[in-house]
Amino acid sequence: MSAHIWQKSSYCAQGEACMHVAAAGAGTIGLTESGDPTGAVLRTTPTAWAALVRTLKEHRTRD
Repeated sequence: MSAHIWQKSSYCAQGEACMHVAAAGAGTIGLTESGDPTGAVLRTTPTAWAALVRTLKEHRTRD
């Protein structure tokens, strides 16, 4: 992975199916997977990331 400080998802089980998140620069959030850390990095804004996390949490509690 790059020089960013990546954090592993707290929902990550053992193995290589984890999502990693990092502050990837001014106003940018980076996302990658542990199965291929040198592969693609998805970049988004903090606002969009917060909206995604909020939506996922809301839908999780409805199940």
